[in-house]
Amino acid sequence: MTNATLTAEMLARFDNVTAATAHEAMGRKGALDSAIKPIRSGMRVIGPAFTCVCAPGDNLTLHAALKLARPGDVIVCTAAAFTEQGLFGDVMASCAKGKGIAGLVVDGGVRDAAEIYKLDFPVFSRSISIKGTVKETLGPINQPVVVGGELVSPGDLIIGDDDGVVVVPAAIVAETADACIAREDKEARFREALLQGNTTWEMLNLNALMERKGSSFRL
Repeated sequence: MTNATLTAEMLARFDNVTAATAHEAMGRKGALDSAIKPIRSGMRVIGPAFTCVCAPGDNLTLHAALKLARPGDVIVCTAAAFTEQGLFGDVMASCAKGKGIAGLVVDGGVRDAAEIYKLDFPVFSRSISIKGTVKETLGPINQPVVVGGELVSPGDLIIGDDDGVVVVPAAIVAETADACIAREDKEARFREALLQGNTTWEMLNLNALMERKGSSFRL
């Protein structure tokens, strides 16, 4: 069960890329449901996806993923968006941290949020719930899954931050890196112009937009 390798050099190209920038650079694609957020502000995760599927209220498959995932992987788990049980807690986070796993993205609930935060292990979830789970059903591991409304395949690039999570398909990682860097350069120049006193109305040429819409409104 191996994933296509995203080289350290390629990952480094995304060091300063936000989830929102990657989403925009791909033509506004790849964003997981907005409800999937970091359990605490300031968390960031980046790395290749290692996927798994848990039955609602059952975290057996997630334990298997912890055993099989490699250092640097981001475990991406779908649990049918079931939010009323914590599939992952501080004990599992300690295991993940010890193995060098980069983080967890789960379309479901987690618990022990304060302890996970102290461990400095990035967790992005749909909910936080104190309710426990069973270990009865082993689901698919490291196969394409739908998480937060998006298809995620093993080895796809996952980027998560305060704004949410985006998946970049492995096949377009290089071109997306190019597009992200170009977009960031353009936005940096845009922000600098705004700080010098220009307005977004001018910079975006919104008078022309009003004209195209047949409006007489001008500024």
